[in-house]
Amino acid sequence: MMTRRADFLAANRGLRVARPGFVLLARGNEGQGLRLGITVTKKIGNAVVRNRMKRRFRALAREVLADHGLPDTDHVLIGREGGMERDFSRLREELVAALARARAGKGDSPRRKREKR
Repeated sequence: MMTRRADFLAANRGLRVARPGFVLLARGNEGQGLRLGITVTKKIGNAVVRNRMKRRFRALAREVLADHGLPDTDHVLIGREGGMERDFSRLREELVAALARARAGKGDSPRRKREKR
């Protein structure tokens, strides 16, 4: 499990695969094994909603990452607005598809830089 902020920032420079319920970030970590990080911002909801979403993501990762995860890679799941309402089996399918895209090196286009106000 990833806990250090520096690890999350490093993963943000890696491959990004967006899905309706979450965004997957994947970046190699030079022999540290398969690691997972979960982020859910306050935009998603109150603490109860955020903690529930994190529990769903941990259960999802337990099921999927052992078989489909990339070896020696940091995986970060970022919760999105529709993540709580999505069916768990649909989230599982989306994560498997996102991991397949990451394995093939097919990430989504980088995020646009925000303009300064």
